[in-house]
Amino acid sequence: MVTERSAVLQGTLDLLVLKTLDVIGPMHGYAIARRLQQVSDEVLQLNQGTLYPALIRLQSRGWISSAWKATENNRKAKYYALTKTGRKQLEREAQNWDRMAVVIYRVLEGA
Repeated sequence: MVTERSAVLQGTLDLLVLKTLDVIGPMHGYAIARRLQQVSDEVLQLNQGTLYPALIRLQSRGWISSAWKATENNRKAKYYALTKTGRKQLEREAQNWDRMAVVIYRVLEGA
């Protein structure tokens, strides 16, 4: 099984988290990790040591906000939501990813 260290390029986790919050809406960290795991067909196995620093980094940049709320199991958890600034950053990150994917594809094809 591939781990996030080998499967996720630097900066890609930020894009994945922003997109997840854009599509699903506010979520707690464990739910974000589970969603990415499910969408990736279990390829991405994000641990707390990877995900939570990314969430802190995204929040410090103003791209996501957080608030304490009760979960479905009535436990207290920090929920993260995409901000207006985060939505704009998501657009930029997605465009950058598209450009980089084209370059990587060209290299792999031997161009």
